Amino acid sequence: MESWVWLGLIALALVAGMLAAWLVLQRRRSTYLRERFGPEYERTVQQIGDRRRAETELERREKRVEQLQIRPLPLSEAQRFADAWRQVQARFVDDPSGAVADADRLVAEVMQARGYPVGDFEQRAADISVDHPDVVEHYRAAHRIALANERGQATTEDLRQAMVHYRALFGHLLETEGIVESGRKA
Repeated sequence: MESWVWLGLIALALVAGMLAAWLVLQRRRSTYLRERFGPEYERTVQQIGDRRRAETELERREKRVEQLQIRPLPLSEAQRFADAWRQVQARFVDDPSGAVADADRLVAEVMQARGYPVGDFEQRAADISVDHPDVVEHYRAAHRIALANERGQATTEDLRQAMVHYRALFGHLLETEGIVESGRKA
C-alpha cells in the first residue's frame, strides 16, 4: 500500500478512537450527574428539553455552589431555628395561612445563615438542588403553595401539604457543625 493510504487509515483510526473516547466521557458525565442529582436530573432534562444542555446547566449549578461559602450551622443557631420552626408549626393550628408564610421566611433565613444567596426563588432552588437534590422538589412544591396562598387560592389541605414540604427541606438545612450531608466540607 502507498503511504498516503496508510496515513488515511491511521487518521481514520485516530478519529474513531477520539470519538469512542468522547462517547465514553459523555456517558460517564451523564451517569455521574444522574446519580448526583437523582430526580432533579430528570426534571432538568424534561424542563430544558435537551439532555446535553440540561447536563451543562447542572454542572453550572455545581460550579456556582462550589464558589459559595456554604457552612453547617453552629449547634446554638440550629437550636434557635428549630425552636422557631416549632413555633411556626404551633401557629398552623390557629393561622394556617400565616404559618405557611412564616415557614417560607424561616426557610429563607436558614438558607441565608448557611451561606446560600436568597435573592430569586429559582436561583435558590437551583442552589439547593446541588447539596440537597432529594428535597429540592419539596421546596418547589411548598413555594408554589405559598404563592397560591398569597393570592388566596390555597385550601387548608394545600397549606398542610406546604408545611409537610417545608419540614422536609428544613430538616436537611439544619445540618450542624461536623455533619454535612452533601459530603463536601463547608
